[in-house]
Amino acid sequence: MLEVTGLRVAYGGIQAVRGITFHVNTGEMVALIGANGAGKTSTLKAMARLLNAAGGSVRYCGKEISALAPHELVGEGIALVPEGRGVFPRMSIVENLLMGAYSRQDKAEISADSDHVFSLFPRLKERSTQLAGTLSGGEQQMLAIGRALMSRPKLLLLDEPSMGLAPVLVDQILDAVVALRSRGVTVLLVEQNVLAALSIADRAYVIETGRIVLWGSAAELRDDARVREAYLGV
Repeated sequence: MLEVTGLRVAYGGIQAVRGITFHVNTGEMVALIGANGAGKTSTLKAMARLLNAAGGSVRYCGKEISALAPHELVGEGIALVPEGRGVFPRMSIVENLLMGAYSRQDKAEISADSDHVFSLFPRLKERSTQLAGTLSGGEQQMLAIGRALMSRPKLLLLDEPSMGLAPVLVDQILDAVVALRSRGVTVLLVEQNVLAALSIADRAYVIETGRIVLWGSAAELRDDARVREAYLGV
C-alpha cells in the first residue's frame, strides 16, 4: 500500500531524514521506532505533506503522492493523527468529529461512523458535548484518533499516540489501534515507546539520526540484542 524510497528531509543545512526506504503492506501494522529526535516525526510530516521533502519518493497504492496537497491525501484515503493531538479546543467532541468528516456528504453514514467512534472510545460518548480543550491528555488522544477515523481512511498515520499518557491509558489507546487494524485499517505507527510499539506491530523499522538501521518482524526486533540494550533496558 505504501512505498517510501530514499526520503530525505532537511531543516536548512540540517539533515533530519537521510534517504530512508521502507514499505507498508495492505492490512499491516508497521512501527517506525527510535529515540526522540531520530527523525520519525519528520518522516511522517513529509509523507503527510506538512513538510516539503528534500528528495525521495512516496507512493501510495502505486500512485506517487509527493506533490499532493495535504487535504488531497484525505481524499486518497490517508489520515494523520499528529503528535500532540491537535484537537480543536473550543469545539465540542461531536464538533471535532464532524471536522474529521468535512470532505464527506453522506450524513447518515457520518452519524454511523460517529457511533463507531463512541463504541471504540466510550469515554468520548460520556463527554460528547464537552469542549475538547477541557479533556485529559488521554481523552484528547482518543478524540484525535476518532476524528481521523471520520474520514474513513484506508491508511492511518499515528504519530506518538502514547506520548505523555499514563500506562493504563496507553494500553487503552493501543487496544483501540489493534481493533482498527482488525477492521481492515492499515496502520503506520511512529513511537518512541519501543516496547509498546513492538507489542502490537507486525513489523518495525528502527531509525537513528535519520537513517534506518534495523528492520524485521516485531518478534525479531524484540529479541534483538541491540534493540533490547538500546531501547528496552535489558
